[in-house]
Amino acid sequence: MTARHPPEPSGSGDFARAGGSPPADRPLSREQHAEYERLRRAAGVRHRRLRGAGASVLLVLTLLLAPFAVVAAWVQDTVTDTDRYVRTVAPLAADPAVQEALTDRLTTRVVTALDVEAITDSLGEALADAGAPPRVVEGAEALAGPLRSAATDVVHRTVDGVVGSDTFQQAWEGSNRRAHAAVVAMLTGEREGAISTAGDAVVLDLGAVVDRVRERLVDAGFERAAAIPDTDRTVTLLRTEKLEQAQDAMLLLDVVGVWLPVLTAVLAALAVWTAVRHRLMLLITALGVAATMAVLLVALAVLRRVYLDSVPEAALPPDAAAAVFDTFLRFLRDSARTLLVVSLVTAVAAHLYGPGRFARGVRRVTGRGAAAAGRALGRAGLRTGASGRFAAGHRAWITGVVVGAGALTLVLWNHPTAGVVLLVLGLVLAVLAVVAVYAAVDPGPRAGRGRAAPS
Repeated sequence: MTARHPPEPSGSGDFARAGGSPPADRPLSREQHAEYERLRRAAGVRHRRLRGAGASVLLVLTLLLAPFAVVAAWVQDTVTDTDRYVRTVAPLAADPAVQEALTDRLTTRVVTALDVEAITDSLGEALADAGAPPRVVEGAEALAGPLRSAATDVVHRTVDGVVGSDTFQQAWEGSNRRAHAAVVAMLTGEREGAISTAGDAVVLDLGAVVDRVRERLVDAGFERAAAIPDTDRTVTLLRTEKLEQAQDAMLLLDVVGVWLPVLTAVLAALAVWTAVRHRLMLLITALGVAATMAVLLVALAVLRRVYLDSVPEAALPPDAAAAVFDTFLRFLRDSARTLLVVSLVTAVAAHLYGPGRFARGVRRVTGRGAAAAGRALGRAGLRTGASGRFAAGHRAWITGVVVGAGALTLVLWNHPTAGVVLLVLGLVLAVLAVVAVYAAVDPGPRAGRGRAAPS
């Protein structure tokens, strides 16, 4: 080595053993230079390993928290946002299976409360007291069956008219809006409101509907309907031995519903930033999140089966129970599907920006296609001028802005669905294609070219 270094102060130690830079103006022997390079590479390897370990830990935390973050956000959103909750339960009032179940249940209870047998017994006693022939008295008692059938038909038509009317749907939405606090009560284990808990069951109070049917029957001439009791006005939605544990879990998710999604997103970003190969970590993180969303969707399908098995058919028909479950959890399913699509799109984009043969081939084909389209437009007489030169010179920046605008659109969109994600993706790809073609068009001569230079 020909470089000169000033003499090292005694006791300073070998720079190579310290892992630092070589002192200035002192010649290095071949062995010292080799030792310095070896330690420098070892320090770089340790640094990369530390970053890799940190990124791996952050990735594992992200994947563990991702499904809980989605569920927590859904719980927080559904419980605290009254409009969101009303939009969740409003379709139940128009669901045919739910309407049929409510109509049959209320019809049975009303007819039972009418006590047709007591009416025919009273009629027979009255006829007997009046001295009617025994055959007539027996005929009056035999009217119980036809009278019950006629009463059932009338009551069923009346109840069906109430349940199927627009007034009922409006009343359903209004009562759910007013009783929104009852959902919070159900999740926290309190026993009040339209939806509450009773032991190991979650029940729905139909008192308002029973009152409306009773009024309709009285107005139709069934005065005995006024004696319909107020007891047994509930429908069991769910029965489970672990209701208290579920309520505790829901309460915890409600508490962390705001911050858990934010924490998960921050951990994912830190995992990508900490990793030595950012693009590869972005690809792995996106695929991991997509896998966790797929697991969440499978878990919801299993939970649906468990829920349907837990509801006795006598309490709620299977089709009505399925409608209740699907309606109440549809926004959670939509959120999981949306994040699944976003993750897959992110993974595909990260792969296409990589050095793989397929990625290079896609970029080469799209680049040639954009260049050919630009040349064709140039031959047609199109000139882009300064804006074309700017687009050609700042493609990377423009691409970043367009992708960022698409991501911001999804962030600001109120509960985007998978369809919205695909729509935004299509718009982003269309804009990037237009920019690529525009940048490939011959911009023409620069302004002022060919003019004489000033003397």
